[in-house]
Amino acid sequence: MSVISSHKDAEALSLTIVAEFNAGVERVWRIWEDPRQLERWWGPPTWPATFEKHEFTPGGGATYFMTGPDGEKARGWWKFTAIDAPNKLEFDDGFADEHWEPVAEMGETHAAVTLAATGGRTRMTILSTFESAEQLEKMVTMGMEEGMKEAMGQIDAILAEQALV
Repeated sequence: MSVISSHKDAEALSLTIVAEFNAGVERVWRIWEDPRQLERWWGPPTWPATFEKHEFTPGGGATYFMTGPDGEKARGWWKFTAIDAPNKLEFDDGFADEHWEPVAEMGETHAAVTLAATGGRTRMTILSTFESAEQLEKMVTMGMEEGMKEAMGQIDAILAEQALV
């Protein structure tokens, strides 16, 4: 598995997951930039994602749903707040209802993704920050940390492919 660490910091209201990949920064960047590649890893293996919208520009947004083993759909949205290709992107993230409206009671998180070259590999760090300690605990209890680790564990296979999808 590519994940080398995960750390929950209740005081900083954050969850940080770090992974390393045998690919260059530009190649790893494309798994965020291309929604078809993003679909292949965003979400744990039993909850694959489908992106309906992916406007990968600052101020742009994304809508997606993850489909569970029983057919249940969990919807989400992103708003891209910063993109500095190929090293950094940031987005606000939340749950959505069937009309793609934010589910306010679930709150929002903010994700900051950094990609850095390290010894011929790429280190990807995803820092998620939360609105409150209660929200952080709720997301961890719902399986966010394990789900992200499982999702990121699918990236190596995508990066190993010679031809891009």
